[in-house]
Amino acid sequence: MKTIAIAGTFDTKGNEYQYVKNLVTELGFRAFMIHTGVFEPAFAVDVSNQEIAAAAGFQMDELAAKKDRGIAMEVLSKGMEILIPKLYQTGKFDGIISFGGSGGTSLVAPAMRALPIGVPKVMVSTMTVAAGGEYIGTSDIIMIPSIVDVAGLNQISRTIFRNAVLAIAGMVGMKDKLPADQTESKPLVAATMFGVTTPCVNQAKDYLEANGYEVLVFHATGTGGKTMEALIDNGFFKGVLDLTTTEWCDQVVGGVLAAGPNRSEAAVRQGIPQVVSVGAMDMVNFGSFDSVPQQFKDRKLYKHNPSVTLMRTTIAENREIGRHLAEKLKAASGNTVLMLPLKGVSAIDAEGQAFYGAQEDAALFAVLKEELAGSKVEVMELEAHINDSDFALTAAKKLVELMNK
Repeated sequence: MKTIAIAGTFDTKGNEYQYVKNLVTELGFRAFMIHTGVFEPAFAVDVSNQEIAAAAGFQMDELAAKKDRGIAMEVLSKGMEILIPKLYQTGKFDGIISFGGSGGTSLVAPAMRALPIGVPKVMVSTMTVAAGGEYIGTSDIIMIPSIVDVAGLNQISRTIFRNAVLAIAGMVGMKDKLPADQTESKPLVAATMFGVTTPCVNQAKDYLEANGYEVLVFHATGTGGKTMEALIDNGFFKGVLDLTTTEWCDQVVGGVLAAGPNRSEAAVRQGIPQVVSVGAMDMVNFGSFDSVPQQFKDRKLYKHNPSVTLMRTTIAENREIGRHLAEKLKAASGNTVLMLPLKGVSAIDAEGQAFYGAQEDAALFAVLKEELAGSKVEVMELEAHINDSDFALTAAKKLVELMNK
């Protein structure tokens, strides 16, 4: 019998979770009940809040006595993040579902994120629009809007709960109905791309695939970079073609597509061969034109589309951006190559294009070479634009060479 874990606050939402448990058992699954609330649950559970708190190094009675909901939720969330992957690894459940508002979602979402990709995870939440990405992170959690608050049973909530249970039941119960994927398993390569570096990455991708690799392309929009870094750390890739490191521009200058301060660390940390470049490091990203912060209104701006406005990086900004990237790369013990396209770093950073800036690019290249001098990173300069075939193929061939060492 397949098992579905149901995690939630069974003290304050006992009726709702009893209803969900009944739906799960009616469909022929075992319900594995995990209580994340502070006080006593409304029914018997498989995992108590005491066990969850203990996983984080605390006693539940002490937490309850403090009467500080914030502290208790923080501890229980951490305990869930530690305990749930262990329970899954020992075969206690096949998929997990939860329901909640901001509090309930924050209690369970970190634990879901800690589970391997592919494990069915469904979160019914009031927070899907406001901060869905914050809860999902780089995982494959399926978030379903609760429409109404998760507080009581009514015509709307029953419909949403039933659909959510059917979704998790389908993922858990129908998994074995599909034949095993017979596609040949090939070594995986991660690549980063933006619209303005697409020609480069597509050409490199074609070469790598023709040589027996499968290329997974990540859109360098903040989430893309974070996801790639997480998958590198999880051992998915044989090599990394990180040609589009534009997320550093947003991180340093204050754009909307930053990938955080830990970008460009995973491949170095794991010792995975990588070829890195400075794709789209000529731009910082904002939303619509009206959303550009007031301090940047007089800068060189480019309306990429109605929802995206780009801002050209300056000489000073490029120096700082280059220092951040170099700081990450210089920790590499080898197997890392940095390629510099001397004729432009994006489709709009070319002669005659909106963001063409030879001086800005030169400042970026100079600081990278200076900072990486004496490191184990090989720096290659090419008299080419990043989207030229020569640059793309050289990058792909260099990565193959590194992976075959």
